[in-house]
Amino acid sequence: MILAKLAYKSLLNRRASVLLTLFTIAISVMLLLSIERVRIDAKSSFSNTISGTDLIVGARTGDIQLLLSSVFRIGHTNNGVSWKSYEYITSQRGVKWSIPISLGDSHKGQAVLGTTLDYFSHYRFAKKQNLTFNKGHPFAAINEVVLGSEVANKLGYKLNDSIVISHGMGNTSFHHHDDNPFKIVGILNPTGTPVDKTLHIPLAAIDLIHGGSSLAPAEHAEHAEHAEHAEHAEHAEHAEHAKHNDLTGHPKQITAFLMGFNSPLYTLQIRRNINQYKQEALLGIMPTVTLKELWEMLAIVEKILLLFSAVVVLVSLLGMLTTLLANLSQRRRELAILRSVGARPWHLFTLISIESLMTTLLGCLVGSALYYLVIFSASGYLQSHAGISVNITMLSYYELGLIGVIMAAGFIIGLIPATRAYFYSLSDGMSIKA
Repeated sequence: MILAKLAYKSLLNRRASVLLTLFTIAISVMLLLSIERVRIDAKSSFSNTISGTDLIVGARTGDIQLLLSSVFRIGHTNNGVSWKSYEYITSQRGVKWSIPISLGDSHKGQAVLGTTLDYFSHYRFAKKQNLTFNKGHPFAAINEVVLGSEVANKLGYKLNDSIVISHGMGNTSFHHHDDNPFKIVGILNPTGTPVDKTLHIPLAAIDLIHGGSSLAPAEHAEHAEHAEHAEHAEHAEHAEHAKHNDLTGHPKQITAFLMGFNSPLYTLQIRRNINQYKQEALLGIMPTVTLKELWEMLAIVEKILLLFSAVVVLVSLLGMLTTLLANLSQRRRELAILRSVGARPWHLFTLISIESLMTTLLGCLVGSALYYLVIFSASGYLQSHAGISVNITMLSYYELGLIGVIMAAGFIIGLIPATRAYFYSLSDGMSIKA
């Protein structure tokens, strides 16, 4: 206890250099915990780019290629899925919901996705979060479009603006549909997923513009048909169903479709049936499994983050060692006085070891507090711009283990100057024969 109190007083006496060392350790702990949290949650969020979807069905190709084209809008599939097959498969027992999607068009390099209103009701990201609107509402007419947040911000669009989409993905557009402008009626909140870079239009609009038809006359005709049908419908739900069909249309084929089931048993059963479907070559993939396979292919990123974390800690510990050794040279007189009043070499060894342990402990505590401050402040930004859903929870056993490793490393580092103090010679003016 006397040595601990003496170590505390000694640290206070050298508070300038101690604070510098403590700050270095705190920064390294904060960076280590932050990097590890982002690394773990990035892996989790990547696996949840699309959430709550049991199957993605498309033309038979590779699992990862189908995932990249349908979810990440990267690349394209050579074939599509016939509308007849879509209706047959989604009518099977156990299917809870389905979302048809049609890709192949773009607007200034941003993907255009044709879909139905079910997209806004059933599509999930991260931990089964719903798509929400920052402004406006889902499309209600065939010539309306809903923008992802990044599209709106990057291109400076606002509600009621008119845009023209082009045939072809990415920056390569083969034909501009100038005669069929779309009116912006909704802008989604940021999700940190490919949804932010996507323009959403009714599925029926894709079919009409590719068939060379104009949206305006079709829209009037469909609204008239819808009004006539709604007038004779016995229930309001029939009118809503008619409106839904107006926006869906009857396309010859779609790019892919997403499915949700009432039970995992239905997922496995229907996936097997899809992969053995004889009418056309189709492939059903489980997105959560395929996302994990894709992440394993990108494991180098995880290894780089781990290496960066280790380098940060190593640099901070080496900085602490340098500071301790420099302070030891300045404390010759202090240690000589301690020896002169009866302190043994092992007393000096213990004193310096306790000082380094205290400094490391305080650095870890301050670093943990900074970690929570940084994570709390950056969680919203990481979610909206990087798609990383950060969990702000108590330190896990793994994270506590990392802090324990830093504590142990700090203690071992402190043994080096402590050992030097123990073996100082008489010429240093610190040793007195017992």
